[in-house]
Amino acid sequence: MIKTIKTKTYNTETATVVKKVTCGYYGDPKGYEATMYQTPEGDYFLYTYGGEASAYAKETITAYTKANAQKWLAEN
Repeated sequence: MIKTIKTKTYNTETATVVKKVTCGYYGDPKGYEATMYQTPEGDYFLYTYGGEASAYAKETITAYTKANAQKWLAEN
């Protein structure tokens, strides 16, 4: 997935996976995946996607600061 936020472009194909969290099982309507990525430039973003009853029913990319990314990584 590719998304541009303000002046930065985030691409799951060219970024490096830092951590991936899954909740539920394949086909679970409440299940989801959350993956933290780091771009080649050092920026962080979170890719989320899940079942229709999950908090992440819509595929999304959210930009993270380094501090917020480290906090998310420590909590997950």
